[in-house]
Amino acid sequence: MNPSQDSNQNYLATLKSDIPAAVVVFFVALPLCLGIALASGAPLISGVIAGIVGGIVVGSLSGSPLGVSGPAAGLAVIVLTAIQDLGAFDIFLVAVILAGIIQVILGFLRAGAVGYYFPSSVITGMLAGIGIIIFLKQVPHAVGYDRDPEGDFSFKQLDGETTFSELLQALDWLSTGPIIIAVVSLMILLLWERPWFKNHKALSLVPGPLVAVVAGIGMHLAFRSSETLELSSAQHVSLPSPTGLSELADLFTFPDFSALGMSAVYSTAVLIAVVGSLETLLCVEATDKLDPEKRVTPTNRELKAQGAGNIVSGLIGGLPITQVIVRSSANIQAGGKSKASAVIHGVLLMVSVVALSSVMNLIPLATLAAILLIVGYKLAKPALFKKMYREGLGQFIPFAATIAGIVLTDLLIGVGIGLAIAIVGLLKENYQIPHQVERDQQECGEMVRIVLAQHVSFLNKASLLKSLDSIPAESQVEIDGTSAVYVHADVVEIISNFAIAAKAKNIDLTICGLDHHQKGHPTGGADITVTLPSKS
Repeated sequence: MNPSQDSNQNYLATLKSDIPAAVVVFFVALPLCLGIALASGAPLISGVIAGIVGGIVVGSLSGSPLGVSGPAAGLAVIVLTAIQDLGAFDIFLVAVILAGIIQVILGFLRAGAVGYYFPSSVITGMLAGIGIIIFLKQVPHAVGYDRDPEGDFSFKQLDGETTFSELLQALDWLSTGPIIIAVVSLMILLLWERPWFKNHKALSLVPGPLVAVVAGIGMHLAFRSSETLELSSAQHVSLPSPTGLSELADLFTFPDFSALGMSAVYSTAVLIAVVGSLETLLCVEATDKLDPEKRVTPTNRELKAQGAGNIVSGLIGGLPITQVIVRSSANIQAGGKSKASAVIHGVLLMVSVVALSSVMNLIPLATLAAILLIVGYKLAKPALFKKMYREGLGQFIPFAATIAGIVLTDLLIGVGIGLAIAIVGLLKENYQIPHQVERDQQECGEMVRIVLAQHVSFLNKASLLKSLDSIPAESQVEIDGTSAVYVHADVVEIISNFAIAAKAKNIDLTICGLDHHQKGHPTGGADITVTLPSKS
């Protein structure tokens, strides 16, 4: 999608799909905004502010049709450390603003192309890994064990547990009320996925997650009269509840620009800009991959939009913003059609703080966990693993490594592991297929024909050297480069050196098709000596 296409799009035509999707994204985003703020050691409202800005500001400026931006779990550790090192949250906000400025500059420098260099297997593995993480992290909330906050997606958690040990801990703290709410919510969500519900005119207008949330609130209120079923304060949403304009104004924190003289502010800004931009570009690739219409997000425009969002967020007391795959995938699965759904979800977040906080605080975390369990499962369906395995080990191994890395570490480290393994596979491929060797045993010796591939890079040196060294004396050798479009200078030099060494081994050597790779040609290369057959 380019800017002109974006400006010509009729968002009113897709509102029927975008409004229900926005409601679903809102319910997913609300606890995550609060949880990520808690995990970051920042005021709770800062996460909601970032969600509002990510929806309204970034959503309006972005060219991503289905991406949703907001506070990112991947930045939580960086934010927590930065606030402690800088000494105050208002000083940290200056770094957020500077990070936004850096991102805008990166957008103008066209740095968005970096996202195109990640293999499809790694992006698919990232989606599946995040799906597994979402699923595993929501199980404790679904059974009423809420010690670790929503939004903590790291393997090593804030409560001292790991993703897996938390599941064992949850078994010792099962809570009947949340379990009932989670089961009923899951049943509603699964029923709404059935064809009969989807095709029913009246029911199709109401999002299943909204029905689940209403049912969850109803059960929460009903359970208040029961000692065994009543929810604790940790088991439902806890949103700040301003009662007047003065209290609403107190929710905002403004940056302390006197901190511009601190060098640590600038290093923090660079770190947030680099990590945030990388996470955004990864999520853009993943979101485009999930888009049923296969639209392409303009990545440079996305960096500018994220930068503008971070500037605004920092100015009014919000956390750093990136595009986030959890909310984006929820948007796609809920049937979002355009970026209007992202903007509307931001408006809903704003309304929830200003006017509906008392109602929002009745939502059980178990209901929201049920919604995210469905999201996680859809991202990591067993069919996806079968599909990737059928595509071969070259695709499956980086895919599986990315999943394992994300589940056992975090998003960026997991993607880095998958990318490293994909690169190793690429090097191995290049090592194995730079040329074909045809051998024919004759009375007077061996006839060897080496046919170079279309593209022979310096990565192919070792393989070609191995093939040339294996040629016995008294052989007839032909090196055919007529199909080669590019031959690296190092490879040309190896062939030239072999031509010289062939004389001592009495090898009859013919080289053809490499004249245009000689020195002086734009592709580079060394002079090639062709030794004519010495036998009569």
